[in-house]
Amino acid sequence: MPNPAALDTDFQCRLALEGRYSAIALGVGLAEKYLREYSGRVPLILKLNGKTNIPDDGDAVSPLLASVEDAVRLGADAVGYTLYVGTPRQDDEIRCFGRIRQDCERLGMPIVLWSYPRGRAIEAKGGKGTLFAIDYAARVAEEVGADIVKLHEPDDTNDCCPEPYRSLREAPAARLRRVVRSAGKCLVLFSGGTLRDEAGVVGKVAECMQAGAAGIIFGRNLWQRPFDQALALTRQVHGVLAGFGQEP
Repeated sequence: MPNPAALDTDFQCRLALEGRYSAIALGVGLAEKYLREYSGRVPLILKLNGKTNIPDDGDAVSPLLASVEDAVRLGADAVGYTLYVGTPRQDDEIRCFGRIRQDCERLGMPIVLWSYPRGRAIEAKGGKGTLFAIDYAARVAEEVGADIVKLHEPDDTNDCCPEPYRSLREAPAARLRRVVRSAGKCLVLFSGGTLRDEAGVVGKVAECMQAGAAGIIFGRNLWQRPFDQALALTRQVHGVLAGFGQEP
């Protein structure tokens, strides 16, 4: 069972503060209700859109919930936007992202793109976790104008992928490097992924940074641990990042 603290925003904000996180990503409702106490001490990425987990991913869409003006009002350091690459609704989401990007440029706000392959067309070409899908999503992020892109780690599935991906047989580290290259000058943050033991978390951070990532976005690998364990693991992660010249 997940730790109840995984759903406790106060827990998350306190961990971000004591763990010296670069930022915490919250939707507008949580940011308004919980972050006031931490204002000026915990950098905020305001997530502008989101969806529930109830519908399946076939027609995934992430509706807009907040604006760049909300981010300015709340003192955010950046905004976040989810783009589902490959769904039947991607044209609407790309147009919406274009308007968000223009607002960000006007108001001097960096934009972090959660670039996630989704939908039946993606599944027909191997699935959302394939190198093909994530490599494509990385390139889309740069071309639509994101400053930073959040990506999942690609898996080793390739049987149904288009060429040349179907013929590739690359180790995990090579797949990560390929994705970072495809993002070009868009900085890459990899998702923390499924729950791992502490050694697995630290090892993943090192592997992603060696591939050229700018950092990691962690969720369940930290929120679903007791506070003291999560804080101790955060400090181990900082130790790895410091080896790549990254300050907390």
